[in-house]
Amino acid sequence: MGITCLSLSSQTTVSLFSHSMEGDVSNSSNIEGGSVEDLTMLDVDSSISISIDCFKNVNNDVGMSAETVRLGDVGADSVPINVVSESNSLVQESNCARYMFDYMPLWGHSSICGRRSEMEDSFAVSPQFSKIPLRILTNQPVMVTDGLSSTSSIHLTCHFFGVYDGHGGFQVANYCRERVHLALVDEMENLKEDIEGSSEDNCFKQLERVFINCFQKVDNEVAGATASTDSDSKEPIAPETVGSTAVVAILCSSHIIVSNCGDSRAVLCRGKEALALSVDHKPNREDERARIEADGGKVIQWNGYRVLGVLAMSRAIGDRYLKPWVIPKPEVTCVPRMKEDECLIIASDGLWDVMTNEEVCNAARRRILHWHKNNGTTPSTSENEEVCADPAAQAAAIYLSKLALQKGSNDNITVIVVDLKAQRKFKNRR
Repeated sequence: MGITCLSLSSQTTVSLFSHSMEGDVSNSSNIEGGSVEDLTMLDVDSSISISIDCFKNVNNDVGMSAETVRLGDVGADSVPINVVSESNSLVQESNCARYMFDYMPLWGHSSICGRRSEMEDSFAVSPQFSKIPLRILTNQPVMVTDGLSSTSSIHLTCHFFGVYDGHGGFQVANYCRERVHLALVDEMENLKEDIEGSSEDNCFKQLERVFINCFQKVDNEVAGATASTDSDSKEPIAPETVGSTAVVAILCSSHIIVSNCGDSRAVLCRGKEALALSVDHKPNREDERARIEADGGKVIQWNGYRVLGVLAMSRAIGDRYLKPWVIPKPEVTCVPRMKEDECLIIASDGLWDVMTNEEVCNAARRRILHWHKNNGTTPSTSENEEVCADPAAQAAAIYLSKLALQKGSNDNITVIVVDLKAQRKFKNRR
């Protein structure tokens, strides 16, 4: 299956990927990274220099510690200003902090049917799909000068990665592939309008509400509610017994945001440590069992713990016949990026059922390093405009799928690997 490109604005093009390596990444930057070493190699003339006035009590975990503001000249035809910072990756020049601008992530994917007779997994990748207010991510009071009236006017470019594992059929997973990121764009636009005047304590709640509203909207559309993209369609997208997980990762240069509903999973490889950024929604999870039973449902042991003895997960999009016990409400995690971050793995349970988080992280990290040792550094988009997926991350994703098969996975296997290192320090082999 090929690629559908949807224009969201004059500066943003979204690419949807199904089971093809082909694609177009538009408006990509030549800056592909986020470490201290890469920041020091930036060409000042080709990048936007900007810094911000911050109060002294800025959270050190976030890594925002600039003290002055200086805004470079930006032409009328330029895209909206983006301030991008990474934890422990700040460059100071005479009290002026320089941040990266609109970098492109390095990613690869693999999606295979495996030993199943039908393919019910789907996924979507949308580079530069939207922008997010800086204030939401830092959750700190920031004073901006030199013509910018408020913190909410500064936004970071973010990138979308989603994995959807269908059950009972492929319809809901495929619909999520087409709709979740678009619904999220709408909700993030509402967030930009609501952020002005909000208290700091309310910032994360607003961000969480964006994802909750997004998943609920898509769930309503699956049940037959009118979607904004098709005002004439009021029929359910799928039978009431069909549903899908949804794990979504939003990546920008400063933070990773994960929204999860179901038992697909996102895991961050930080150094040699595996950090789960989502928690599986299983019916035997103590809080999930309590919620289900409080609503009059039951968790029954029937070839594993299942809602009413049927579904082996407690949250999903779709599954109308199991409401109100199976809900589409996601859990949201937001973590600051750090220079130790190696890669992010987002996958369906076809991978996680047979491999631990640590095994997956170690395998992905080593495969990426192995690729670079044999092939050198990754070519930038300026050297090859047709590149849509990073070959090293692609090799890691394919390798993980093969490992899962070797370890006996009986499910569809979908894996997205995002390489979080800006530039691997290996010489190109000639």
